[in-house]
Amino acid sequence: MKIMIVDDSKAMRQIIRRSLRQAGFENHDYTEAANGIEALAAIEADSPDLVLSDWNMPDMSGIELLGALMAAGKNVRFGFITSESSASMRSTAADAGALFLLAKPFTPDTLRETLAPFIPA
Repeated sequence: MKIMIVDDSKAMRQIIRRSLRQAGFENHDYTEAANGIEALAAIEADSPDLVLSDWNMPDMSGIELLGALMAAGKNVRFGFITSESSASMRSTAADAGALFLLAKPFTPDTLRETLAPFIPA
């Protein structure tokens, strides 16, 4: 399975990747993008099976990325890993087609619980 991690913080992308491995998802192919524009271009070139995106990023936010993917007819599974998790954001994410919104900070256990329905370990 191909999983794309989209976050403007390189350190956070590394934390997510390490946490995925610790959560039991080590046998997957990972790619990264630093913002929605990079992610959109990469998804157009080689669609991942799942996108894990931050919400707030420069140039194109995660919610804008999800909207662009939906508008382009890209049916990629998409979830947010973000520092904000208000009820309004959760509702906006769900209405836009996101599978989940996981708040930072997270643990490998909460990551595993959140992702288990969507990807095999």
